[in-house]
Amino acid sequence: MPSVRAKILIIEDDKKMSDALVSGLRESNYDVSTAASGEEGFYLVHKLNPDLLLLDLTLPQRNGLEILQQLRAEGIDVRVLVLTSHNTVDDRVSGLRMGADDYLGKPFSFPELLARIDALLRRFLPPTEPESFQIQDLRLDTRARVAMRAGQKLELTSREFDLLLYLAQYRGRTVSREMLARDVWRETSRFTPIDNVIDVQVARLRRKIDDPFGVKLLQTVRGLGFSLREP
Repeated sequence: MPSVRAKILIIEDDKKMSDALVSGLRESNYDVSTAASGEEGFYLVHKLNPDLLLLDLTLPQRNGLEILQQLRAEGIDVRVLVLTSHNTVDDRVSGLRMGADDYLGKPFSFPELLARIDALLRRFLPPTEPESFQIQDLRLDTRARVAMRAGQKLELTSREFDLLLYLAQYRGRTVSREMLARDVWRETSRFTPIDNVIDVQVARLRRKIDDPFGVKLLQTVRGLGFSLREP
């Protein structure tokens, strides 16, 4: 089963605050990256595809609300927790209406921050793996590692089954190549040229699970990744 270690990106220009967050979150077993400016943070959101964003509002180059608006306009499905000293009722209402999932004013208690992060991540991290997945007429037996479609057994390699299982765990959601590289191929360096390998494996998987059947379940989401979903 692919492991899912939630990835958090901190966009914060206060180095002391950023370092403290990194230390605390890594101790809590999160995969943490940082950006010190709005422009760098916006770039890393697209590059790293984090599960959750801790977003300061007062940033050099591009402020946090601009980043938030642009991400939502692009349809980027990342949980956003705003961490800011701008903490009036009007500030909080404005931030939430612009697309933040949660809002926490500075100073804050770290246990409260962790609790809010956990609550946000529970909404989308895959639950404990069930014994089977059913997506229309596609069925995966996770214990026997057998995939069936329309009653026919699919002859999948071990890697193809891992890939299909991961997509099934995130069914209905878009899975990026970065997520597949990290959780299925277990690549730790984002500079490894693995995109072509992933594309080839996805194409092979599609030929087995979709090509012989009328309804296509494995979708390519242009510029973002792949999704296993009912059309």
